[in-house]
Formats: sequence, structure tokens, C-alpha cells
Amino acid sequence: MSNLSPFHSTLKWALESTWPMLALFIVVITISRISYIVINKKKVLLYKDIFVLLSVLYLLMLYFMLLSTEFSSSGSNLYLFREMARYKIGSKSFFYNVIGNIALFVPFGFILSYFVKARKIKHVVIPTFIVSLSAELIQYQIGRAFDVDDILLNTMGALIGFMIFISLREIKSKLPDVLKRNWFYNTLSILMLIGVIVLIISIWLVKL
Repeated sequence: MSNLSPFHSTLKWALESTWPMLALFIVVITISRISYIVINKKKVLLYKDIFVLLSVLYLLMLYFMLLSTEFSSSGSNLYLFREMARYKIGSKSFFYNVIGNIALFVPFGFILSYFVKARKIKHVVIPTFIVSLSAELIQYQIGRAFDVDDILLNTMGALIGFMIFISLREIKSKLPDVLKRNWFYNTLSILMLIGVIVLIISIWLVKL
């Protein structure tokens, strides 16, 4: 478990740095959505609203973690696998720099797949490559490191997210009709939201 401590430290630092922005966005998005539903008398699909809210919060956190200049190094790596080869498999550095860069973009791949209704790998890989490349170029311009390994790892993470999306969509198609109704998805989304809240609280409060 000690190998996971860098993840905990990074997430806690990100939450402590961004919670005012995240809190304000939650209020703005929630009030805007409620106003739209009331004014236009639209049907509430709670699971979709919760998914969109979590997606926005994730993207805000992703922006901060990719482009923050705190605790970062400078330089560039234009040779594929060179940086990854420096880390011993199973070490803290390996988990933080390799597994971390993959895990960071798994939600991105899932969210992208959902909103663009991705059916093929290229529907996710190409946009993710462009986003990750852009982030690395911006990082280099603001004094952080440019690393081609990060682009590969980020794209791999998004691909995993796409595979999860495709798998869940296939499972959904085989569910009995009673589990395809809105109440079931609403229940799952509420449980997911509670899980995220509990995770955030545990990250914020637990001391390493």
C-alpha cells in the first residue's frame, strides 16, 4: 500500500488547491440545470445529470493536474520508453509516473466515448493523442517537462476507458428490461456519487 502514497499525496494536493473552483462549479452547474428543468418543464434524468456533473469536475481536476507548475520538473524527452525504462517495476516511481499517467486518462476515455458515442478505437485514440500532445506542448512552454512517454501512457489510459465503456454497453444490452429503467440507473448514479464523495473525504482527511 505504501506504493500508493504518491497518488494519495497528489490527489490531496489537487483537492486542497482546487476545492474553491470545484465548489463554485458545482453550484453553477446545479443551479443552471435546475433552472433549465423548471423553466422548460423537462423530465429529470438524474443519472445523466450526475454523470455530466462528475465529468465536468474530473475535467477541471485533469486541467489542474496537467498544467499546474507546482512540484514539477523541466526538460524534454523525445525518445519513446526512455523515461519509463528508468523506473523499476513495482517501485513508487513506477506506480506514480507510469501507472499514474495511465490511470489519469481512464476516465477521460470513458467520458469521451460516452459523449461522442465512440464505436471504434480511433474515435478515442486520435482525440486523446491530440489532447495529450497539446498538454505536453503547453507544459513545456510553462516550464514543465515534455515527455513522449506521457503521451503514450495517457493514450493507453483512454483506450482502457473506451474498453470499459464498450464492455458496459454490451452488458447493458443483455440486462433484463426491469434493469434498463431509469430508476435502476438513478440508483447506480447516486451510489457512484456517494462513493466519489466518500473517496474525496477520505483523501482529504486521512494523514499519511
